[in-house]
Amino acid sequence: MWYYLSMIFSGIHHTALICSDYGRSRAFYVDTLGLTVLAETFRAERNSWKLDLDVNGAGRIELFSFPDAPERLSYPEARGLRHLAFAVSDVEGAAAELRRKGIETEPVRTDGQTGKKFVFFADPDGLPLELYEYP
Repeated sequence: MWYYLSMIFSGIHHTALICSDYGRSRAFYVDTLGLTVLAETFRAERNSWKLDLDVNGAGRIELFSFPDAPERLSYPEARGLRHLAFAVSDVEGAAAELRRKGIETEPVRTDGQTGKKFVFFADPDGLPLELYEYP
């Protein structure tokens, strides 16, 4: 029997990110954004950390550190993963909380296709992150 893979996918399990400064990025995702640590492992053979984070039961982020990882272009936009979006019920309130914590955000905008509010900000390595109104 032939199956389309989309028929058997049950969701997105995780998104993997590579950071330049593990301590700084760990503090950002755990202390500033409030994600929950599921596991933290130092892999001596790679001189690399792997941090598994829970996104409020709705997915996971794997945060990796690798020595001398090359930079990835974010601006101008390049091919590949464009950004990571977090679903929130109150974009304006969540953006205000980020700003209270010293995180700069772009102005809140409204998606012309869906009518939902969204706002962009960045992690310590400049990775574009988004808050998107859901539902």
